[in-house]
Amino acid sequence: MPKNFVPQDRYLKKAKELGYRARSVFKLAEIQDKFKILKPGMDVLDFGAAPGSWLQYAVKIVGPKAELIGLDLQSIEHIAGNIKIFVADIFSPEAESLIQKNHPALFPVILSDLAPATSGAKEVDHLKSIELNERVVSLAEKFLAPHGNLVLKIFQGGDFDGFVKNLKSRFSRVAVFKPKASRDRSFEVYIIARK
Repeated sequence: MPKNFVPQDRYLKKAKELGYRARSVFKLAEIQDKFKILKPGMDVLDFGAAPGSWLQYAVKIVGPKAELIGLDLQSIEHIAGNIKIFVADIFSPEAESLIQKNHPALFPVILSDLAPATSGAKEVDHLKSIELNERVVSLAEKFLAPHGNLVLKIFQGGDFDGFVKNLKSRFSRVAVFKPKASRDRSFEVYIIARK
C-alpha cells in the first residue's frame, strides 16, 4: 500500500454530509475565506460548473436576488435558487451568445474550476489547462465588471510563470493560492485576479 494512501477522503465525506455534490466546494470556501470574492447580491458566472457544488456554495452567499449562470460540457442537475445552467463548450460562439442573452449586464464574479481531461502526461495536461484558462480570460474581458474578481484553476508547468505575468499586465491584482482541500499530489493551483 502506498504511504500516501488515504483510506477515506475526509473532504468528500464532509461534502456529502453537508449536501454538496463534490469535495471541490471546500476549495472555493477557502478562496472565499481568504479573498472575500463573493458578497450578497453579486451575480456569478461559473465555467466548468458540473456537478454544481460551486454554484451550491455561491448561491448561499450571494442570496436569492443575485443571478447565477453555470456552463459546462456535462449536464448539471437542477440547483435551488436563481440559477440558470447551460450545456455549452466555452470555445463555441454559442457559449458567448447564451451568456449575453441570459445576462446582458457584466458579472462582478467569474469562477472557473475548468480542467482538461487528463492524459497522465503532466506537461501535456498543463498546456491544455493554459489553453482553457486563456479562453476564460478572453471571456472575462467581455463579461467581468470593473473591479470584478476572476478565479481560475490552472495546472502548473513550464508556461505557468508566463501566464501569470501576462495576467498581471491585464489585471490590477493577481494572487496564486493552493487550497488545503486540493490533493497533495495535485499540481493544480488557483489564481484570483481583480479587473
